[in-house]
Amino acid sequence: MVDSPRTSAVAQTCLDDSDRSTQANSNTVSEDDGLMEPSAATGKSAHGSDAETSIPDASFEEAMETMKSGSSTPDMPDDLSAGTIFEHTYLVESKDLNSLLFGPDSQFSKDLRELQGTMDYDEQPWTWKSQDPPSLTRTCRYTKGGTKLMKDIKTIEEQTYLNADGKSFAIMTHVRTPEVPFGNCFEVVLLYKITQSPELASGEESTHLTVSYNLEFLQSTMMKSMIEGSVKDGLKENFESFAEILSRHVKVADSAGMDKEQLLAPLQTDHPSHIRLAYKYFCNFTVISTVIMAVYVLVHILLSRPGPLMGLEFSGLDLPDTFGELITSGILVLQMERLLNMASHFIQARIKRGGDHGVKANGDGWLVTVALLEATSLPPISCGSVDPYVVFSCNGISRSSSVQLQTQEPQWNEIMEFDAMEEPPAMLDVEVFNFDSPFDLAISLGHAEINFLKHTSTELADIWVPLEGKLAQTCQSKLHLRIFLENTRGPEASVRDYLNKMEKEVGKKGRLFLSARIVGFYANLFGHKTKFFFLWDDIEEVEVSPPSFTTVGTPSLVFTLKSGRGLEAKNGAKSQDKEGRLKFQFHSFGSFSKASRTIIGLWKTKSSAIEQRAKLEEDQDDESYDDLDDVQSMLSIGDVNLSKEYTVEHPIDRSYVHIPQANLLMGVFDGGPLETRTMSRVGCLDYTATPWEETKPGVLERHASYKFNRYMSIFGGEVVSTQLKTLSEDGDGWTVYDVMTLHNVPFGDYFRVHLRYDIRSVASSSEPRSCRCEVLVGIEWLKSSKFQKRIARNICDKLAHRAKEVLEVAGKDITSAMSG
Repeated sequence: MVDSPRTSAVAQTCLDDSDRSTQANSNTVSEDDGLMEPSAATGKSAHGSDAETSIPDASFEEAMETMKSGSSTPDMPDDLSAGTIFEHTYLVESKDLNSLLFGPDSQFSKDLRELQGTMDYDEQPWTWKSQDPPSLTRTCRYTKGGTKLMKDIKTIEEQTYLNADGKSFAIMTHVRTPEVPFGNCFEVVLLYKITQSPELASGEESTHLTVSYNLEFLQSTMMKSMIEGSVKDGLKENFESFAEILSRHVKVADSAGMDKEQLLAPLQTDHPSHIRLAYKYFCNFTVISTVIMAVYVLVHILLSRPGPLMGLEFSGLDLPDTFGELITSGILVLQMERLLNMASHFIQARIKRGGDHGVKANGDGWLVTVALLEATSLPPISCGSVDPYVVFSCNGISRSSSVQLQTQEPQWNEIMEFDAMEEPPAMLDVEVFNFDSPFDLAISLGHAEINFLKHTSTELADIWVPLEGKLAQTCQSKLHLRIFLENTRGPEASVRDYLNKMEKEVGKKGRLFLSARIVGFYANLFGHKTKFFFLWDDIEEVEVSPPSFTTVGTPSLVFTLKSGRGLEAKNGAKSQDKEGRLKFQFHSFGSFSKASRTIIGLWKTKSSAIEQRAKLEEDQDDESYDDLDDVQSMLSIGDVNLSKEYTVEHPIDRSYVHIPQANLLMGVFDGGPLETRTMSRVGCLDYTATPWEETKPGVLERHASYKFNRYMSIFGGEVVSTQLKTLSEDGDGWTVYDVMTLHNVPFGDYFRVHLRYDIRSVASSSEPRSCRCEVLVGIEWLKSSKFQKRIARNICDKLAHRAKEVLEVAGKDITSAMSG
């Protein structure tokens, strides 16, 4: 066998130059590579006293056949508890990979020893150990080359076959380094599992190799945590060279040669049971000490006899008689409270899967399947531990993983699917949270955004995603995913294939192509080709530009994208402003008015509700475009119960009596500097609003969009708002209706938020005139959820607080302006 990658891991614990003397010489081992089978001869094993027998003429392959033909072959063991350190699939048969790794005098072993600087390698032959059933074992001894910071390390490694049925192999390896500091206190256990994978589409055989590890402490030591960290880091470093050498001998089966089912097959295994997870979670000092103390007190109570009443005691009330009893009772109560909190936390974590976890995709169209494998180097939150779970969002639909308790290196191996979509999705949003409980202040550990247009299907099939955010970037956190995007309706297997097909449908006449998800343009003028595509979700504003000399005297339609979006289409942009927003300008010599109204109407529909599809009809006779009824239908003003959440009244200086009081406070809705400054101060990021447009006499409409900061929402999220304002019936005030659609937040597609601002002038003969504003909030439910009450309470509280801040900040600015 190879020299274990664990050796230099242990060496990292040698931070000082140790002068320990070399231990006694090891027993001499035979250099014969022959294989030994059971016979009457006996001997001593390197690790125990079991009898061993050998047949010199036997071969390694014959021993494998002997184990295969055994009457009772044990099942494959589970991975070791410390975690998986190596996992890859190779284009080779399982028995050939087994021979390459563990066969006598293997060339792979020689190459790895040369790369890692291993010396004095002595490999005993494989022998049969008399057990029930008999097991195959051997011992290897070698010296790991020293460096400037550490001396040479002598290592003893014992390897034992647990399973060998011809297709699957399991080898347990015990590695000891007794000469390093604290080397007698522990040993590293490695489990190699070689399993046959499904045959590839090309007909080639493939094998999955998994290596997990555990650290077994033979004696107690105060350096336990340091040893664990050093061993883990060393294993990662050394298995990198292990993978490098192995890839020279056998070809790695990358995702290009494997289909979706083959890549997901290793993940579709039985997950740890609740009992096993509970054992790992509760097996700690706090729980054990609490149980022991509770049992001890209970036994004491059963053995004791009731004493006479003393002090303030009376029948039914027994008080502590000494300070020792009082302290003991307090400690027991605190420990029991801690234990109950742990139990509650564990139960909530296990049931925190929601109705969206493990849901199978339905329908025909574009299907998104996400396999969540693992995460590395997650930032610790409290006491060096973290309980992570992941939320995926795609097209307004969310899927969440299970919670992994107390680990910075979680392994999920979970598969989540999204329902079929008519158009290919553009983005997948990923965010990792530390679990607390649903809708409480969970802490974001990091987030990422995956653009399907920037990655090929091969890259998405096995991708490491670096997480963004202060905590994640500090620890260099990463998420390991496998993402599959497939089309069940057509031959297009990727988003790029779909765009290529769309390009052919557009033709070569210079056309603007619109779909429910994508805006595309293609032109072939005098052999000069122009083509580009961008998404509706990337558009910030669509407006009509008046005729000019550059547009040959015709009006044009200008698309303004959000900052940093649509960079793939930069070759077709007319300009880019200082904020990094691309502007695309289109004009037509045909029916511009009708086309522009249709496009603007479609954009407003897309920006108002992501689920609403384009269903606009061409108006062939009447060129007037009036979408007020559609907006009112979407707002559903009369169908939502609104509750009054906040009321504020601002006095108006007498020098401004010639201005209607309500108009002063309406400045926060006019799109001017007061609104921009106010929204920025209350945490609305990237705030933009369109000008008010009169849709019918007395009714004005506009659209606004912005992002929540982390105080408003721990999930961040984007808000698209449609607003209407009308004069009050008495003409002395305004009413503003605001319907908010939340994107990229959990359950965001379940509801819409309705707000109403009633702004009125208050006349008084004795007191200064003032302006009053009442804020009413309501929730319109699009889907049912068992968390409706909690969502409604949380949203109403947050929005009422935000409305209070908006009106207070605006009031201060107005007062300051009047006094100045």
